[in-house]
Amino acid sequence: MKIYFAGSIRGGRGDAPLYKEIIDYLKTYGTVLSEQVGDLSLSEKGGDSDNDRYIHDRDMKWLTSADVLVAEVTTPSLGVGYEIGNAVQQSKQVLCLYRKGEGKSLSAMISGCPDITNVEYTTLEEAKKAIDVFLKDI
Repeated sequence: MKIYFAGSIRGGRGDAPLYKEIIDYLKTYGTVLSEQVGDLSLSEKGGDSDNDRYIHDRDMKWLTSADVLVAEVTTPSLGVGYEIGNAVQQSKQVLCLYRKGEGKSLSAMISGCPDITNVEYTTLEEAKKAIDVFLKDI
């Protein structure tokens, strides 16, 4: 299985260690095409290329070739929203993982979309269980 993982880069890297843990877990199910999102040395500027067009085209190629998209959407990110929208348009199955916090709420465009599986979690173990449930039938 080819999995596209989406998580914030330019929107903030505070959850990068969590992304790495989720990506490591997703690897037990298949190939994670976008595992650089969990790279702890990656800054908010990205760092894997100075060319935004290159990043866009590469990531869209990966997304198109992926079987599913799993996104951690706690840190708002325009890029992640763009990727989710593209995945929905391509009729891919999408899982969005979200940690509710004070002053935070999930975008209605994500929570209200019937083509997205949204799961609120508080611990990494809960996120892993949500991934298991999501991927078991794929």
